Amino acid sequence: MPNMSPKKNPMPTLAPDVRAKCFSEVAIGYDEATAVDEALRCLHCKNMPCVAGCPVNIHIPEFIEKVKAGDFEGAYRIIRETSSLPAVCGRVCPQESQCESKCVRGIKGEPVGIGRLERFVADYHNAHNTAPVEKPKPNGHRVAIVGSGPSGLTCAGDLAARGYAVTVFEALHAAGGVLVYGIPEFRLPKSIVKGEVAHLIAMGVEVKTDVVIGKTLTVDELFAMGYEAVFIGSGAGLPNFMGIPGESLKGVFSANEFLTRANLMKAYREDAATPVMKGGNVAVVGGGNVAMDAARTALRLGAESVTIVYRRSMEELPARREEVEHAEEEGVIFRLLCNPTEILGYHNESDPRDPKNGFVTGIRAVRMELGAPDARGRRRPIPVEGSEFTLDVDAVIIAIGTSPNPLIKRTTKGLDTNARGGIVVEEATGKTSKEGTYAGGDAVTGAATVISAMGAGKTAARAIDSYLMGKGADSL
Repeated sequence: MPNMSPKKNPMPTLAPDVRAKCFSEVAIGYDEATAVDEALRCLHCKNMPCVAGCPVNIHIPEFIEKVKAGDFEGAYRIIRETSSLPAVCGRVCPQESQCESKCVRGIKGEPVGIGRLERFVADYHNAHNTAPVEKPKPNGHRVAIVGSGPSGLTCAGDLAARGYAVTVFEALHAAGGVLVYGIPEFRLPKSIVKGEVAHLIAMGVEVKTDVVIGKTLTVDELFAMGYEAVFIGSGAGLPNFMGIPGESLKGVFSANEFLTRANLMKAYREDAATPVMKGGNVAVVGGGNVAMDAARTALRLGAESVTIVYRRSMEELPARREEVEHAEEEGVIFRLLCNPTEILGYHNESDPRDPKNGFVTGIRAVRMELGAPDARGRRRPIPVEGSEFTLDVDAVIIAIGTSPNPLIKRTTKGLDTNARGGIVVEEATGKTSKEGTYAGGDAVTGAATVISAMGAGKTAARAIDSYLMGKGADSL
């Protein structure tokens, strides 16, 4: 019997007062009975609109049908056919705006909890499976992947499954890209990422860390080393700033730096080699998922108060609704329809050696109102005259987006980029202007979602296979 409940089975979570003081994962996950019950809400539509909403085209009704039957390993095998990172996607993919937005059950109620089921299946497999990973038969061709983020790992996994000898070059000391340096432990445990990377290594993928392409090696040198194709998935690690006075003060961080220190460099430890400011009153400028991550991380590092400052209203907030709700539950304050105009600092003119000189003391901001829609259909924020105010804070985290690092662009001849620094590619293939070179993810689009980056990695893998094997576009 199908489950015709109009609501999803709720996701169990740690209590807000507990999770706000630690980095333990907030969402606990479904148990077997709950997963089966949620799967029974799926109507198994013949036209499968949910699949069309998935950038990596997971066969959603098919894996859910296996969950219904209690065949969780069978469900995992179906997901794995198209996704290299199921445990990751089940946690951080914005399903509400993709697969679940297409779900028929969502017309008169809540959609099926597709993401929650994907997470359950992946976690079940990781907890119970002991079978060795099958290593594909080598086909004699070598491909280099620049960057071990979601696009790079996906491209590597798809090519390795076809027998390619794949080497992933990562600039940092740990593989995973934004999955390890950007997304906090309480949303995506690093053990999950390590497990997904270990699976790819077991398939034959080689991962080389501490290699900065564009400095340690160039793209041209990779070709000289015998790699027949190169995929650039180097991400968007260059932080954007507002260009307002005071951004150079002590206590001003880019969200990229702040999260990297906390996540990858373990700045929350007392003996951290690269500590980050803790305690005090913190303002986070921005309204996306990165802003939520930074705000909730600051809270866990001991901030007395954390305030999100965003120039539009709650309806326009780009962050996932679940993350916003979790932030509110944990005590993050939202100052909406506000825009900073200056970051204020301490300056003791009578004592230039005062140790407090140069540190943040506050933000000057102006209230906003929403006017006519802009080119993207979002109502444009307009300053309200005479509405300036000051917010007393000790630290400011700027979370207004990132751009691709220009290093590869500067060191690679024949690689076209756009005005924003993104690599120019053919949308259908990921092919760049340089022969044998492909690109995808944030290095092309600027900061976007994990799943869209994965989709770009799959697209490029198909194109690389076609390029090297002389096959059609559907060869992978």
